[in-house]
Amino acid sequence: MQVQQTIENKLTAAFTPDFLQVLNESYMHAVPADSETHFKLVIVSGSFEGMRAVQRHQRVYQLLSDELAGGVHALALHIFTPDEWREQESAPSSPACMGKNG
Repeated sequence: MQVQQTIENKLTAAFTPDFLQVLNESYMHAVPADSETHFKLVIVSGSFEGMRAVQRHQRVYQLLSDELAGGVHALALHIFTPDEWREQESAPSSPACMGKNG
């Protein structure tokens, strides 16, 4: 869980989230056991106030550029302001991987 912990640490330091969930979804994909290649991120932070969705994603991609250049293959990003999160309070489920299941 070294990559997951690095992602959590970077996101926490950069955005001081009200809520952070980093899920390693690699097991859902056609990768070796114990891989850290596919992640789902749910981040709730006031840091994203006034930003469009694309700007929020760009900030996260920039922050995690080393991980994306390394072994991280995919990030599902669900980024909310506190007000948006109060309205929703959940992120969509990830779809099944066609490579593993289909």
